[in-house]
Amino acid sequence: MTDSRLIAVARGDQPADLILANARIVNVFTGEIESGSVAIVDGYIAGIGDYQDAEEVVDLAGRFLAPGLINGHTHLESSMLDVGQYVRAVVPHGTLAVVTDLHEIANVSGLDGIRYVLNRARRLPLDLYLMAPSCVPATHLETSGARLDPEDIRRVLRWGECIGLGEVMNFPGVINRDEAMLNKIGFAEGKVIDGHAPGVSGKDLNAYIAAGIRSDHESVTLEEAREKLARGMRVMIREGSAEKNLEALLPLVTDRTYKRCLFVVDDRSCVDLLHDGDIDAVVRKAIRLGLEPVRAIQMATINTAEYFRLEHLGAVAPGYLANLIVLSELKSLQVESVFYRGKLVAREGEPLFPAHRARARGLNDSVKVGPLSLERLLLLPSGDTQYVIEIIPGQIVTRKRTEKVRVVDGAIVPDISRDILKLAVVERHRATGNIGVGLVSGFGLKRGALASSIAHDSHNIVAVGTGDEDILTAIREIERLRGGLAVTDSGRVVASLALSIAGLLSDEPLEKVVAQLERVESAAASMGTGLTSPFSTLSFVALPVIPELRLTDLGLVDVNEFRLIK
Repeated sequence: MTDSRLIAVARGDQPADLILANARIVNVFTGEIESGSVAIVDGYIAGIGDYQDAEEVVDLAGRFLAPGLINGHTHLESSMLDVGQYVRAVVPHGTLAVVTDLHEIANVSGLDGIRYVLNRARRLPLDLYLMAPSCVPATHLETSGARLDPEDIRRVLRWGECIGLGEVMNFPGVINRDEAMLNKIGFAEGKVIDGHAPGVSGKDLNAYIAAGIRSDHESVTLEEAREKLARGMRVMIREGSAEKNLEALLPLVTDRTYKRCLFVVDDRSCVDLLHDGDIDAVVRKAIRLGLEPVRAIQMATINTAEYFRLEHLGAVAPGYLANLIVLSELKSLQVESVFYRGKLVAREGEPLFPAHRARARGLNDSVKVGPLSLERLLLLPSGDTQYVIEIIPGQIVTRKRTEKVRVVDGAIVPDISRDILKLAVVERHRATGNIGVGLVSGFGLKRGALASSIAHDSHNIVAVGTGDEDILTAIREIERLRGGLAVTDSGRVVASLALSIAGLLSDEPLEKVVAQLERVESAAASMGTGLTSPFSTLSFVALPVIPELRLTDLGLVDVNEFRLIK
């Protein structure tokens, strides 16, 4: 129903609740800066112009006023923060809406995990829009803790918070017309359907898009992004903690193409969120790389809102929600204050709202490990050479290599001098005893081991190390913590971080989680790794939907061929 009071305030017939006066307003429709005052009533913008009558007037004294930022594709679980603490982290940086499919927690805890996040978010100053997770599990090539079949997806698509179907990672299933996958897409007809198609091109890309999939966030080269854009996709330019594609893809953004592009983070750690920011950090970097500031803001606001059909978000305009950020100047994009639905919720980087302690009953017992011993970590040679997963710094794609390896007493051992280390993935949902063992290059460890219960997308325990004893000790520490991160050396635990909520999230405050993560990453660095975010990198080596080679609890996966090879 049309709001009579909103119209009355817009005309100047009634006083506003709040006027933000003397602002330089970022107009995302015209790309210009205009001067004026903004009248707000009942959480909505009534109008822009010469408004003076209100219960409260805040003089912005020429500061810039922009729409609240929208993160169009993120997995908040990758922050390791419970929902309230995640909101405390991102809102002071200007993020006031996120689009997420919650498939990380869904892979562990199914619909219960999704409901937990949605329920926790309802009373917080952040608009959370759900995309039904299309791929739980992502593939048949690993063991997950839950399964959402087409009927589950049909049910989620009917929820009020759900606006579409989340990233369709099973691109081989789409291209080869898998019935269950096509049923999920069919149930989402009329809604937004997000894609996930790394390296897919030519006729395969045509087939993928023909299924109704309209976006992709997995482009790593300019050529790949250009093809997807030309075939009608929205290109989500991603800049996360481990996935850094902004610099390579920014030349795609021109006067002709920018409306079809938007910024996302995909996965961002709590350390980066606290110290650098969320989507605001992507906008800042784009400006540093030469993008005009208003255009950069458009790609984090109105472009995202229009793609996801969020009609009341993304602009400073009459009838839009009063989700607004105040900036001292545009180039640095330093957020001075944040208004959510017309209420001040953050100032000078500090949240002004409470985030109550998590009560995640039912999600705190998700780590169940089967039989485990040093013998189960042995890797026996199958020939003169072995496959090695090669890490590419700053990317989540890997390369498939074959290398001659060291063999001692009939078993393959790490070759530290050549940076070929042991990798293990241990199933942790059903105590099956499944263990995948392989080799990886790129971590640079000189001693010790790292382990984590964050391992996209099924989140089994993943560990890398220079010796089996340290790997086993690290896995045992994850089991003891009921999920988390661990660093071990000489058979003892050096540092750890508990993530007891589904093995993914901490129940501790933001600042404490950040301090603990910095300690474990510092401990990892002392073991020799030069990776900026070693645990973020580790979390992706078990992801069998990103080329080229991965390891799951079932064994090595050739992603290009979408099959187990060992």
